[in-house]
Amino acid sequence: MAILLLLVGVLFSTLVHFTGAQSVGVCYGGNGNNLPSKQDVINLYKSNRISKIRLYYPDEGALQALRGSNIEVIIGVPNDQLQSLTNANAANNWVNKYIKPYSSAVKFKYIAVGNEVHPGDGAAGSVLPAIQNIQRAISSANLQKQIKVSTAIDTTLLGNSYPPKDGVFSNNALSYIRPIINFLSSNGAPLLANIYPYFAYVNNQQSIGLDYALFTKKNPNEVGYKSLFDALLDSLYAALEKVNAPNLKIVVSESGWPSQGGVAASDQNAGTYYKNLINHAKGGTPKRPNGPIETYLFAMFDENQKQGAEIERHFGLFRPDKSPKYGQLNFT
Repeated sequence: MAILLLLVGVLFSTLVHFTGAQSVGVCYGGNGNNLPSKQDVINLYKSNRISKIRLYYPDEGALQALRGSNIEVIIGVPNDQLQSLTNANAANNWVNKYIKPYSSAVKFKYIAVGNEVHPGDGAAGSVLPAIQNIQRAISSANLQKQIKVSTAIDTTLLGNSYPPKDGVFSNNALSYIRPIINFLSSNGAPLLANIYPYFAYVNNQQSIGLDYALFTKKNPNEVGYKSLFDALLDSLYAALEKVNAPNLKIVVSESGWPSQGGVAASDQNAGTYYKNLINHAKGGTPKRPNGPIETYLFAMFDENQKQGAEIERHFGLFRPDKSPKYGQLNFT
């Protein structure tokens, strides 16, 4: 009997560990002609105990595969659909088509309405109305407690990011982002932010050390930071404080490091970054020490058809044949 109780206890603790509040997920992009089937992809998430996924559009093949998986989902509204969703009926139709039919079996957590839309973009004026319409549609479906509606920004909206306590949104970005922040605050939704120490390092190698970007710096710098990731994240928190949103949570909706194609892009650096970020996300930052930091690694696979610079095609944690690029990462 004692042995049986012990086995039950071990099994229970394992299940709690697997299904509990894990801080790290992985983004799934499909811009490749050599990637596994949707079912195989979701099976790879399961076998690696990756408990969160970010989808960039309503990928119904992936949603079917996610049924019953207990994997938490960020689902995206692509930027080219934002304008259409400023129409309330279109937003209702979007939710009725892509969310409601799956909501009983797929663990939707956030809807990312737009990704890295900038103030001067043509879609900028559509982001908040689309968020509002999707929120109303989610509420009409009685899913507002389960699913939070937000948008994903990048750190170019900051006018200043160093020292982190002086982080502030640029004058150009303020009129765009402030009403969005107010809406998120009033609805208890987080702000999604894509945080890339890699690009900050590459664009400022004269003053940023590689160890600071890779979480390998031993001692804090002159303003108390040992990692560029924390500095970038805390500069966003400081910017939120300055627009009267000190309690708004930030979810790191992307962060990654390329393995080839550019400056400091190597298997060694990328592997170091991902392993250290997974571990680091279990804690907090100097400004927000009470972790974990909900973080989504970019990305699941190298995507050979991704547009842009060569590095964009080399952010994968796994090769298209599903073999891990950096050994067995522990996502739990």
